[in-house]
Amino acid sequence: MKTDARECGVLLPVSSLPSRYGIGCFDRSAYEFVEFLAEAGQNCWQILPLGPTGYGDSPYQSFSTFAGNPYFISLEDLIEEGVLTRRECRSVSFGNDPSRIDYAKLYEGRFGLLRKAYERSDISKNQDFQHFLEKEGFWLKDYALFMAVKGRFGGAPWTEWAEDIRKRWQNALDYYRRELYFDIEFQEYMQFKFYQQWKKLKQYANGVGIRIIGDIPIYVAMDSADTWASPWLFRLDENNRPVQVAGCPPDGFAKDGQIWGNPLYNWEVHRQSGFSWWLKRMQHCFKIYDVLRIDHFRGFDEYYVIPFGDKTAANGWWEKGPGMDLFRTISQQLGEKEIIAEDLGYVTESVRQLVRDSGFPNMKVLEFAFDSRDTGDAADYLPHNYERNCVVYTGTHDNETLTGWLKGLPEEEKDKVRRYLNREEAPDDELCANMVCLALMSVAKLCIIPVQDYLGLDNGARINTPSTSGKNWKWRLKEGQTTPDLAEKMRLLASIYGRKRP
Repeated sequence: MKTDARECGVLLPVSSLPSRYGIGCFDRSAYEFVEFLAEAGQNCWQILPLGPTGYGDSPYQSFSTFAGNPYFISLEDLIEEGVLTRRECRSVSFGNDPSRIDYAKLYEGRFGLLRKAYERSDISKNQDFQHFLEKEGFWLKDYALFMAVKGRFGGAPWTEWAEDIRKRWQNALDYYRRELYFDIEFQEYMQFKFYQQWKKLKQYANGVGIRIIGDIPIYVAMDSADTWASPWLFRLDENNRPVQVAGCPPDGFAKDGQIWGNPLYNWEVHRQSGFSWWLKRMQHCFKIYDVLRIDHFRGFDEYYVIPFGDKTAANGWWEKGPGMDLFRTISQQLGEKEIIAEDLGYVTESVRQLVRDSGFPNMKVLEFAFDSRDTGDAADYLPHNYERNCVVYTGTHDNETLTGWLKGLPEEEKDKVRRYLNREEAPDDELCANMVCLALMSVAKLCIIPVQDYLGLDNGARINTPSTSGKNWKWRLKEGQTTPDLAEKMRLLASIYGRKRP
């Protein structure tokens, strides 16, 4: 991204990798996918946030902005270590459909296995573990205690805990640290294994020329260790409950807008601290990713405020964010970092100016160029209007797959696609392949294509539909879908359009 080279990569959540144990993780399939990307001439693998997920299973609503998702720990690695047996792992049901994640079964079965592994690990005597505790203590102590106490209160959000621990009175903190010692150490163990395995996978990817593009939401979840441990950083009342929450206004995709429910930052407090929490967050991210995409970048310019308790986002309003003050501080303290600004949706001139001032590449989504439901200016997403400093996608995790989108696109708008491509009589499957080529041939310095679009999959392979629940974040690749023929095709396209990895 810092070079003049044209690059290309693939978007696929870790959770969507094949695996025999219910969800994609850091096992053999992850390494095979990295090898597939290298064989396909790709430069980058973009993933979704890696944090532990809660209700709704969204990676954008995590229990911690620093912690990793225990679901991604490879059970195969634990079998090789001798702390689990293959029979134990195979005796647990993770669901019957290899193309879908069954989160209920995953929750019921995965943690029991991980607890067995912890109890057999004798982890307290491991010097690497002790070093990890010391190095990551600035977030890990609060997170491990938060999760252990959450377990004691039956999974209830921290805002419903007893007042003494909800408000972090010292006597309560001391009591629960003693009372839940082994539950806390179990949480620390899972984080140790997560980061140990992730570091190994990332090093392997980097070693074959694949860089990892990470992703963080601009906000943290209300029910998170971050909010519980540092309530003064957020707009909370004297009882540590939200006054206003985050979301976005009504638009063509959601007539009532979206209420995300995240607590809003108290930006004045962040400024007075020299943005110290943000510096820790960003420093942590760049230890585990090569490039970072920040979701909802426009919130740093202006953010949408919704009164807590409102049923829709219609009565919200915009307020000014920290702007370049935050990014100047990050640059001064951490050096120049590779960041992708997710500036999708309704973009004002002040947002455009912030993106220009930051120097970060922004995002272009081809589907938005032809879809009248989008609230932005369609012309911004047409390739002939791109500047080089951008990242082009056919669609993102929040969009339909290209095949599904084309199938549901009104004929008048589909005709616009055909005319733009000079393919007046092309059927949908050919248009899908043509739009992948359109993204690759664009001037954008980086092109990211969801795996589903290379495979021509319909909306059954969609990752997320915003403002809905119950069916999202579940799709998975099946064994054998990323074939040598597909790698050869992708490599040829990357070569034709000057993006192939050297």
